Amino acid sequence: MTVVSVSMPEELLERIDGFADEHGYTGRSEVVREASRNLLGEFEDAKLEDRDLMAIVTVLFDYETTSVEERMMRLRHEHEGIVASNFHSHVGARCCMELFVLEGRLDEISAFVGKVRATKDTLTVDYSVTPVDEFGAGALGGDDARSVADAAT
Repeated sequence: MTVVSVSMPEELLERIDGFADEHGYTGRSEVVREASRNLLGEFEDAKLEDRDLMAIVTVLFDYETTSVEERMMRLRHEHEGIVASNFHSHVGARCCMELFVLEGRLDEISAFVGKVRATKDTLTVDYSVTPVDEFGAGALGGDDARSVADAAT
């Protein structure tokens, strides 16, 4: 097995070590390998391909890190075809949260989430993906639903 070196904040390393101890892993390498496999496999689910999907993406960052908020604004505009809604909120004394509601195909949502995750200085990036095409024809609503949502904002 190849040995690699990874840079990470001390706090994250401590959390990984604690997680390994609490859940019976043999060490941090096993935790990192499993997390890597899970991350890489998240969007490889063939059941989601060629389906209409809805995704919720939540990004948490320090409010003093304005570069993250600027990047989120750029991503919102770059991906305006799939961003149905965007919400910004202050959380606690020092954090901001961006919440995105996406509507699109797996490749589009995957590209958006990948760019968000690659953004430097985010504290957390969480998301969930739900197929919506099973709710009937035009579940995403097409132009009609988008115009109603836009009119409400």
